[in-house]
Amino acid sequence: MADRITIQDIADELGVSRNTVSKAINNTGVLADATREKVLKKAIEMGYKQFSYVNLQNFEMSDSTLFSTAKREIALFTSNFIGSSHFASTMLDKFQRELSVLGYGFTMHRLQEHEIEKLMLPASYAQDRTAGIICIEMFNRSYCSMLCSLGTPVLFVDSPVYSLTEPLKADHLYMDNQSNIHRFVREMILRGKQRIGFIGEITYCQSFFERYMGYRNAMYLSGMTCPEDCCITGNMPNLKSPGYKKYRAYLFEKIQKINKLPDVFICANDFIAIDALMVFKQLGISVPKDVYLCGFDDSPESKVMTPSLTTIHIHSQIMGFSAVHLLISRIKEPSLNFRTIHTETSLIYRESTGD
Repeated sequence: MADRITIQDIADELGVSRNTVSKAINNTGVLADATREKVLKKAIEMGYKQFSYVNLQNFEMSDSTLFSTAKREIALFTSNFIGSSHFASTMLDKFQRELSVLGYGFTMHRLQEHEIEKLMLPASYAQDRTAGIICIEMFNRSYCSMLCSLGTPVLFVDSPVYSLTEPLKADHLYMDNQSNIHRFVREMILRGKQRIGFIGEITYCQSFFERYMGYRNAMYLSGMTCPEDCCITGNMPNLKSPGYKKYRAYLFEKIQKINKLPDVFICANDFIAIDALMVFKQLGISVPKDVYLCGFDDSPESKVMTPSLTTIHIHSQIMGFSAVHLLISRIKEPSLNFRTIHTETSLIYRESTGD
């Protein structure tokens, strides 16, 4: 029963806010010593799992150093804005709720370009309070290596491409980037669509690379050849990420040079598919009449664009749950071998493939 006690339960018993209890337990924010002591005593009395080993009769305020020195924060590092369209927004909601039940606080740090280039930790980051770090879309390998050298457990949700380099000393969490691309390629071939291409900068991140390899493996296993002139796998020089106007100009140039369009384009994510669709409209190419189009992520935009986009859905809730499991187990058992987990995805057919 004690394991089920939550921060909200303690707040209800004391008639204070959930935020007050969280501050006391995690030693964050400004709080009066008397309030902090009252909350900690109640947490021990109720059997809150974080303090289940503490004897209430022997607890005094002087013992609260036990709590103040504990590392009870999880820090999120990201280089991008995580809006409602991003798969990670739902994942982080689940992640934060699960952490709260376990008594961990949560801080977010969006890194600036100069901090990444100079390998600087953000000023808002408190290493003495941080139990673990979760990185979402941190693709600068030097910075990722620096984080791994801090001695704090690190979890990467997606990562730099690691296939030809030394693996980062951390756990990794990805969505299943290949199985449903295999399924999609097989279905397209059954429909008579044998000329299939790929769009996406394959060295941008590990997930893009895995999606590209999933495409190539599926074509090979189906006895098909990949039309190399229809594989747009690079980027404009010095353009650090896809999805901007300059990338669209790059796609326009590349697609314009294709002598024979493929029957189908698989894109590394939905936003690249949207960029490709805009270029197709400029060039008078119709989707799905002239070419089929498939994305990845199942973003909100994929449902409302015209035509609606066939895509691969990421189950964000299980990613959030898996992230907590990986990071907390690493905090408790630092000597564990490093792990890589892929969570299930689902193929969704829509109008962009004539469905």
